[in-house]
Amino acid sequence: MESYGYVAPSSIAEVLAVLNESTSAGQMTQVLAGGSDVLVQMRMPNHQPRTIVDIKKLAETNRLEVSAEGIYIGAAVSSAVMNEHQGLRKAMPGLMEAGDLIGSTQVQGRATICGNLCNASPAGDSIPALIAAGGLCDIATASGTREMPVEDFVVGVGKNALQEGEFLLGVKFAMPKANTKDAYLRFTPRTEMDIAVAGVGVRVSVENGICTDARVSIGAVAPTALLVTSAADALIGSSLDEAALAAAGQACKDSASPISDKRGTAEYRQKVVAVLCKRAIAIAHKRALEN
Repeated sequence: MESYGYVAPSSIAEVLAVLNESTSAGQMTQVLAGGSDVLVQMRMPNHQPRTIVDIKKLAETNRLEVSAEGIYIGAAVSSAVMNEHQGLRKAMPGLMEAGDLIGSTQVQGRATICGNLCNASPAGDSIPALIAAGGLCDIATASGTREMPVEDFVVGVGKNALQEGEFLLGVKFAMPKANTKDAYLRFTPRTEMDIAVAGVGVRVSVENGICTDARVSIGAVAPTALLVTSAADALIGSSLDEAALAAAGQACKDSASPISDKRGTAEYRQKVVAVLCKRAIAIAHKRALEN
């Protein structure tokens, strides 16, 4: 094992200073939010010396706010803490479903959806759910902060859009209206603690029986999670009937570009993602009607 350094700054300015100093010196840094993947990554071939920058002491990364003005989930807020927030569970049940699928109960005491996002795995459960929910990344930079839609944040397998010297503070959302609800479904070979073969996040708005807005995102079937606008277009203006669901499912299937591996063939994944899309829409639709 190579040598590692560790720092735990107490302010954004301190984090940025550490990142800038390391970049200037040509040294590698790794930001620690939850930390559930750090030990795994330390055992990978690329275990070169680095400084672990722990951001769990920052007030900003521990923010969890749910109000009429909007929702903010800090980068260090664990899945377990999210699960205990009744307001968040009511407003964004689909995102909560995704967070609840990250590891075991013990792991969820540390794991964060923002860490899951930054790891940029094609099969990361939180990413399609974050995209479907219309999340905005709140990014700390040397000149202040900048925002980026979640669907633009992951740029490749294990790669995100953060520039040198930047880190993710959290994700923010508009407060959904009562008639707007989300859902997340995935398929795995086992019932729990497995990697998704396919995943789908959906959010729909329903007024007078008609879908007025929708967002659909698919995961584990392409190098990055995708926002499928053609699937949303198939839903908007419909009563979310079988024909609309079938069209959205087909759009997800057409947008997928999966690989074949030991967990499923590419053809199988395309079929599964279409089925999951239709089922997730039905769940989100039912939730919207109940509120």
